[in-house]
Amino acid sequence: MGFLFRDVAGPSLAPRGSVACVGAFDGVHLGHRALLLRVRERARARGMTPLAVSFEPVPREFFARGTPLPRLASAREKIAHVRAGGVSALLSLRFDAALAAMPAETFVEDVLLRRCGVRELWVGADFRFGHARRGDVALLRELGARLGFGVEVMDDVCADGERVSSSAIRAHLAAGEFDAAAHLLGRRFSIGGHVVRGLQLGRKLGYPTANLRLGRRTSPVAGIFAANVHGVAASPLPAVASLGVRPTVDGGGEPLLESHLFDFDGDLYGRRIEVEFVQKLRDELKFDDLDAMVRQIDRDADEARAILDRRVP
Repeated sequence: MGFLFRDVAGPSLAPRGSVACVGAFDGVHLGHRALLLRVRERARARGMTPLAVSFEPVPREFFARGTPLPRLASAREKIAHVRAGGVSALLSLRFDAALAAMPAETFVEDVLLRRCGVRELWVGADFRFGHARRGDVALLRELGARLGFGVEVMDDVCADGERVSSSAIRAHLAAGEFDAAAHLLGRRFSIGGHVVRGLQLGRKLGYPTANLRLGRRTSPVAGIFAANVHGVAASPLPAVASLGVRPTVDGGGEPLLESHLFDFDGDLYGRRIEVEFVQKLRDELKFDDLDAMVRQIDRDADEARAILDRRVP
């Protein structure tokens, strides 16, 4: 059997029954990982399939109605992190108008029981589901008692005295608090993708960059950063990175993540890399001319090198 499934329709993913969890799983942070571990352990103890149910886009993103939700991970990254959490299958449902209108009871019967074969369900205390968010833990327990599955609530996970949540991580990132975000996320925040061709201006200015497009993803961070780039060499390479709309050279167009890798000369086009954000240097600026921009890039590169050198063990 495969790992990723997208539709409500289809045969049962767990003919012998499953221990399952449901959530948005944006970022798959420490709290999510603890939940996945609990599901895996309980499934092993009961001889059942460990299974996760999630949504793309995440419900908050769907209901934002034109106000982009900054994402902690792309759909691809989320799938990889959930798989690493040890469950055997991920049902990643397309969250659209039809799913949003599905009554809570129908979600339980069609998704959790028929598709997932759930016998034990794990959720967070504030979990809501179904049309108008009418479903909650109390309704789950009522339906579980009638339909034959148990419901367990996962305790909050805290790190350094702070409750772990995607919202808290987004807030730390927006404030430039990358170390605090990493404590909750369980790793440093990063953005991955395949390197694309840009305007080639960086090479002409002495700062060639590896460029990643964000596509439909909205980043929780923007500006200039000291960064480490994974996927190029055996060890991550230090870099200075810019994430923004390049107002000086592109007039504020599509957001682009540009990374200048220190002391590297090579062709990365088409390579999948991951840019790990270490520290924010400044916000993006519009310069009067290219000479002024290059002088600032020189300062940014020197500052990024110094920051990254200090962090080497």
